[in-house]
Amino acid sequence: MRGMWRELAGLVLPVECAGCGAARTELCGPCRRQLARGGRGAARVRPDPPPAGLPEVWAGAVYADEVRAVLLAHKERGALRLAEPLGAALAGAVRGLCGRQGAAGPRAGPVVLVPVPSARRAVAGRGHDPVRRLAYAAARELRRTGRAARVWAGLRQCRPVADQAGLGARERRANLAGALEVRGGAGGPVAAERVVLVDDLVTTGATLAEAGRAVAAAGGRAPGAAVVAAPGAAFAAERNRGGKPDVPGMTGNGSDRTTPER
Repeated sequence: MRGMWRELAGLVLPVECAGCGAARTELCGPCRRQLARGGRGAARVRPDPPPAGLPEVWAGAVYADEVRAVLLAHKERGALRLAEPLGAALAGAVRGLCGRQGAAGPRAGPVVLVPVPSARRAVAGRGHDPVRRLAYAAARELRRTGRAARVWAGLRQCRPVADQAGLGARERRANLAGALEVRGGAGGPVAAERVVLVDDLVTTGATLAEAGRAVAAAGGRAPGAAVVAAPGAAFAAERNRGGKPDVPGMTGNGSDRTTPER
């Protein structure tokens, strides 16, 4: 109900760009381009240091300035229509991951997007689950461009976790260890198909590593993950490692946190 009223309000109230504040548009052209890194598109990223078990991660945009503002507007202020451009950036990361891994990875069949779950209290407080909403938007964008894709929201938190804000990488790994599980245990889509973990943001990689562990514990395989955004340092870490993070033409086209916690 809260989400419906937010969408109705957006139709009648003056709007401004969620990224830069430009008048009379919910998301201006320059800010849309920031979601595709100015046209460079998605790239592989790497937290430094990466946690054990972290799958290959691709990101659509750099988490800074306008991109950060757009993500927070969608997540914390209920700007639900931003799910489509953010989902397009996420779809670009999925395409980058699939193209990189080729036949050995998710390209081998339809993409099953598995969103990282939000805490129930966070969903109740916001009135929506932002990562799940972005996953569905990304799946629509992938299907629109000819890639079979669907969402399976089969991960859940099996125990409470502390607020990650202010925790270091090691503390976050300890906080999240064993915190996720696959609904129903072994079997289901994660066991039958390769999946792509999806989230809004990656910082330390602790959340995606734990999600990958939970999928593996249920007999599945998650060879990669895709996120809307990552800090600039994560793009640089992969580049300095000798990777090839910049893929021309892979525009996204077009984390359950107020501060980075992933």
